[in-house]
Amino acid sequence: MKKMKNLFMGLAALSCIMMFAQCTANKGGQDTATTEGQGGLSEMKVAFVEIDTLLSKYNFCIDLNEALVKKSENVRLQLNQKAQDLQKQQQEFQTKYQNNAFLSAERAQQEYNRINKLSEDLQTLSDKLQSELQAESDKNNMQLSDSIRNFLKEYNKTKGFTLIISNTGMDNLLYADEALNITQEVLDGLNARYSKPIN
Repeated sequence: MKKMKNLFMGLAALSCIMMFAQCTANKGGQDTATTEGQGGLSEMKVAFVEIDTLLSKYNFCIDLNEALVKKSENVRLQLNQKAQDLQKQQQEFQTKYQNNAFLSAERAQQEYNRINKLSEDLQTLSDKLQSELQAESDKNNMQLSDSIRNFLKEYNKTKGFTLIISNTGMDNLLYADEALNITQEVLDGLNARYSKPIN
């Protein structure tokens, strides 16, 4: 008898919970509609920009890359020239040493130390120049990012997007309607705003 009473109490509690949940769901549905009407998810205006396209066609980016490639090539040529000079001196030292052309062992050691110092200096120079190139690359990336962000802030004053997503290949965006793609519009605006510096 006690088991039956507990069963009825449990069923009564369950139906109270179900009724409460149904009322809450109905009220929640009304709240959701109101919230969406006041700028919720249904009113979000979203667009995306293909970053790969910007990087390959934005004139500012192209100019930054060309300048960095030119500087990188100059560094490579400079280091290659110094490396060839060093290699030549090392070979000359080796030939002299094998032919006993040094007046003394002390003189041979001095020449060895001098060439060794040149090698260390070349390594130091290489590290310094590579570090400068990396710093310039980082600075370029920061400038490019700032340029795009600042443009989008201005651009969005009239467009009113809630969210603008960047997309690289298939990394971030698995699917989107092409109508949401504002890449060309952004690219045209960026290029129109950019004026190439006079060297």
